[in-house]
Amino acid sequence: MTSLRFLGTALAAALLLPATPVAAEDAPAAAAVPDEPGLKAPPGWKAPRTEWGDPDLTGKWPIDNLSGTPAQRPPQLGTKAWLTDEEYAAALKAADDQLKLYNMEVKANRMGIGHWTERGTPMRQTSLIMEPADGRIPPPTPLGLEKSKDTKSSWSEDTFIWVTDFSPYDRCIARGLPGAMTPGAYNSGIEVWQSPGYAVIRLEMIHDARIIPLTGKGPPPAPVKSWMGYSVGHWDGDSLVIETTNFIPGQPIGGSGVGGRAIPNSDQMKIVEKLTPTGPDHIHYEAWVSDPLMLTAPFKYDFPWTRNPDYVQYEYACIEGNEQTRGYIEGTSPFLAAKRAERAEMRDAGEIMHPEDAVTLSLKK
Repeated sequence: MTSLRFLGTALAAALLLPATPVAAEDAPAAAAVPDEPGLKAPPGWKAPRTEWGDPDLTGKWPIDNLSGTPAQRPPQLGTKAWLTDEEYAAALKAADDQLKLYNMEVKANRMGIGHWTERGTPMRQTSLIMEPADGRIPPPTPLGLEKSKDTKSSWSEDTFIWVTDFSPYDRCIARGLPGAMTPGAYNSGIEVWQSPGYAVIRLEMIHDARIIPLTGKGPPPAPVKSWMGYSVGHWDGDSLVIETTNFIPGQPIGGSGVGGRAIPNSDQMKIVEKLTPTGPDHIHYEAWVSDPLMLTAPFKYDFPWTRNPDYVQYEYACIEGNEQTRGYIEGTSPFLAAKRAERAEMRDAGEIMHPEDAVTLSLKK
């Protein structure tokens, strides 16, 4: 399960590569926003209101349909932010070919990657990150590069000694921000609830629920931290603006550090999100991510949400019995392997008893 998590995203990134790669130095500058559904409100449209007068953003807004667009732009596209008509047609065809994997597996009476991943229809955007101009997470600071050495996960390690060799995502604690607000390989459901003074963003992956007070109160003191940070919100016209701080440090922001490991966040990371209704079935989602200790510059996610009232979020069990982490450690740790060999030798020599033998002996007594 762990090794499959982001494979759908990796496949999606490949789908966006044009038939003839565009060199970064030859790529055109970012063009004006095309008529991408959900990024601009139609003329004269007004956002509905709740009973208490706030803009109504409630509903189911799964982002599984965005999994056909990579978070970071393929480097060979440079500052090319939008696909041409010809490239977009090719991307749609490639995505359709990938969807056929599901039916091929059904016909073969087997379950594989075609069932595991959720594939969306590619957008004209070449990446979910739209700032800076190259659509990629900025380089790390020297501290960020150094700290990336300790940012371990099941994606970077082959040997696991202790739970610190796994990310909070591996351990099903939290996917963290900003990652939790982007599509994964599956379970990309998002649901918005509202009540007077509060908004709640319910996430399907790792079953997180972000409870956001709109009462004007600031965050708690700096020592109070959590995996998903602490969010406070306010209305800016029809837009819900959410500021999140007070993060537990050490979670992956993304980017590339030592050995391809992600850059971790510090406790100075700040995320400002803006949810703007742009029609009865669309929200324009924007998120500015900054961490002055770990990244040399901020970056911005920018993409539409599309309403899907038929989407159902089921329980996210993640690791049944919470046994997978232990299994990784017992199966790969050279220290434990040596200890097992040592115990086996002692048991064969009669110096110690196998636990099962001890149980049998106790029952006989």
